[in-house]
Amino acid sequence: MKLSIVAATAVALLAMNSVAKAQVVVDLSLITCKQLLESDRERQALISSWMAGYFSASKNLSVVDFRYVERNGKVVGNYCKTHKSDTVMNAMQKNWR
Repeated sequence: MKLSIVAATAVALLAMNSVAKAQVVVDLSLITCKQLLESDRERQALISSWMAGYFSASKNLSVVDFRYVERNGKVVGNYCKTHKSDTVMNAMQKNWR
């Protein structure tokens, strides 16, 4: 009985440890255009969505129009192709409409 409790505890601790390692914290103000362009599509979409919400909130808008999100994502992506050392936040501030 005690052995099964110890084994279950060990398994739970190992599972919690692997979950903790899977968490990633990203400071979006530090991501460069180069890093964004090298990211997979899922991460690019996540960053674009976060930025859309960020800029909507900065303008006191409570809605996000996905047509503009898509358009702005393309504009920022094109900007980033020629300004790879610039930060994504700076690229979005210059190009987000």
